[in-house]
Amino acid sequence: MNRSPIRRRLALAAACASVLLAALPAAAQDIKPRLIRFGYGLAENSNQGRAVKVFADEVQKLSGGKMKVRAIGGAALGPDTQMQQALIGGAQEMMVGSTATLVGIAKEMALWDTPFLINNTREADALLDGPVGDKVRGKLEEKGMVGLVYWENGFRNLTNSKRPVTRLEDLDGIKLRVMQNNVFLDSFKQLGANAVPLPYSELFTALETNAVDGQENPYNTILSAKFFEVQKYLTVTNHVYSPWIVTVSKKFWDGLSKDEKAVLQKAAVASRDFERKDTRDEAAKALAALKAKGMQVNELSPAEATRMRDKLTRVNAGVAAQVGMDLWNETQAQLTKLRAGK
Repeated sequence: MNRSPIRRRLALAAACASVLLAALPAAAQDIKPRLIRFGYGLAENSNQGRAVKVFADEVQKLSGGKMKVRAIGGAALGPDTQMQQALIGGAQEMMVGSTATLVGIAKEMALWDTPFLINNTREADALLDGPVGDKVRGKLEEKGMVGLVYWENGFRNLTNSKRPVTRLEDLDGIKLRVMQNNVFLDSFKQLGANAVPLPYSELFTALETNAVDGQENPYNTILSAKFFEVQKYLTVTNHVYSPWIVTVSKKFWDGLSKDEKAVLQKAAVASRDFERKDTRDEAAKALAALKAKGMQVNELSPAEATRMRDKLTRVNAGVAAQVGMDLWNETQAQLTKLRAGK
């Protein structure tokens, strides 16, 4: 008697049983069909767009296909401030945007706008993912939003169409677009620029029509937004380390089960890890590409950076007062430990 067909059938039955058993925990989870509108400001082919796709794929996988993310980029749902209000009102489920545009909602977010606060990505990760970052993120909940994770926008650098900026005095009178945020406004006014608050979605047109002379953003954004088409000069200042934050509407979040919340949180962490690596890998390439596109790149000397930092002492004192001295002192203590190698 030929037993091989029987063995094959038994093996197949065992394999099917294994698949069914493996699927049981997922099937047993309290997950309902959900459509999540996830808005973001940059283009689909940007570091932001790539990370949103990773998030969407992870959500679909972790929820067994029940929860679907509809990614809507290019500021199609409006600038950050408009999307934030949509989240608070429950008209939109999720977004990723700059922490700087949240300062009007949670004043503690101004901590991340402090000029020359963070020296490198190691310090950034430790601060954002540690107790200080958790404390700041947690302040959103009472305002109608839930912060999941911080992504990296990157160290911000100056571009303009007027002249090379190599000294503090070179900023005098330059019409510089800044985010709608008082720390950025105060900082660049203090440095001598004519600071103009403007949504990111209006920035390219403003540069193209000379409504503003310059702007400040990380290399990746300068490249993906094609600012090199309307800007000639780039100065490496690294004046602010700028995070993005992934947020959820609290109205939507409160209606989710524990399992659904876990899906979003796990997917957010996976997207954060991908996004930071992707952004850092792209930053050096982006700078080289901007040079190849014809931008004139200058590095701010340490002496000039110190002059700028000294000019901003009053701004930093204002940030400390705004976010609260306890949070400010905790941040400085954490940075001191990190710099001591502890």
